[in-house]
Amino acid sequence: MECSFFSSKYMPMSEIARLERTNSSQFSSFRPLVEVKSTPHFSSCRGISPKASHSSTPNYSYVPKQAVSSVDEEKLGAGNLLYQINGTNSSLFSRNLRILDSFDDEYGGVIVDSERLPANSTVFASTLSFSISHWKSKGKKGIWLKLPVEKSDLVPVAIKEGFEYHHAERGYVMLTYWLPEGPSMLPANASHQVGVGGFVINDKNEVLVVLEKYCAPQFVGLWKIPTGFIVESEEIFTGAVREVKEETGVDTEFLEVVAFRHVHNVAFEKSDLFFICMLKPVSTHIMVDDHEIQAAKWMPLVEFVEQPLIQQDCMFKKVIDICIERLGKRYCGLSVHQVASTFDGKTSSLYYNVIDSQHNNCIGN
Repeated sequence: MECSFFSSKYMPMSEIARLERTNSSQFSSFRPLVEVKSTPHFSSCRGISPKASHSSTPNYSYVPKQAVSSVDEEKLGAGNLLYQINGTNSSLFSRNLRILDSFDDEYGGVIVDSERLPANSTVFASTLSFSISHWKSKGKKGIWLKLPVEKSDLVPVAIKEGFEYHHAERGYVMLTYWLPEGPSMLPANASHQVGVGGFVINDKNEVLVVLEKYCAPQFVGLWKIPTGFIVESEEIFTGAVREVKEETGVDTEFLEVVAFRHVHNVAFEKSDLFFICMLKPVSTHIMVDDHEIQAAKWMPLVEFVEQPLIQQDCMFKKVIDICIERLGKRYCGLSVHQVASTFDGKTSSLYYNVIDSQHNNCIGN
């Protein structure tokens, strides 16, 4: 069978009229199933001969139920023809040859356009299956399929077709499919969560500390520095300033990252990066966030360090020792610098120390 699809967008109306006159004798006994006032799409097929017994009152018809305006080598389009014979509808054939709208990624894969997905799950199933075969024939590698919440009914269809869960956010789920033989080379989901802690000390040698409302039993009664997670697209230094402000109401200025901790299998089998930041207070009034924090105060540094839970914990004690060394200018932390890169065309935050700067207030080792 050979099919061609035409669109009035690309064909003069005079040519369309000529085609209609030419085909009128062949299909003079065909009655349209639907009234078409002005249709921009036409479909002609060779190699298909609808056979039916003729009656004295001809009432055979065919119409393209769905056609496409253009076809290229990447997208074949869709053609669904319905025939009416002697007043009854029958489907001579129904074929969906359309591939999903997508664009190539830079690694030889395909990213499906989530805004142009079929609304019907049955249509999606056949289209997805055909698309996978098409992309395999083109030598594509990985497929990224993002399904928004409003189209969550398509998730089981994709899973049945062989897609796997990659990750999920509030408004969507991301699925992947590795086309070549062998293990998938697609990057895995994010493996880390990132936390920050703000070590804030004033001119009176007092540390800004909080008592959390909700904590593990072993930490009940511990006065600790304000901590929290950075949010999406947030810098480490701005996240530390924000967390201190949210929990205590105190405004601060970022100075340095003095240390960071790396630990695994913390939450939902994810790893954790925790950055301890030295901050300078620019206000002193405390206003507690009563959703998370039970109390907050300025605590003398000596009293803070002498808490049993800090003295008994090697990591806590080491962090405090580092902060004290930094206060005594015997340790240099990492300050933030904005650096542009030609690799991605973006400006990044690079953390490093500069001990030879005239404005530097640490002497190093």
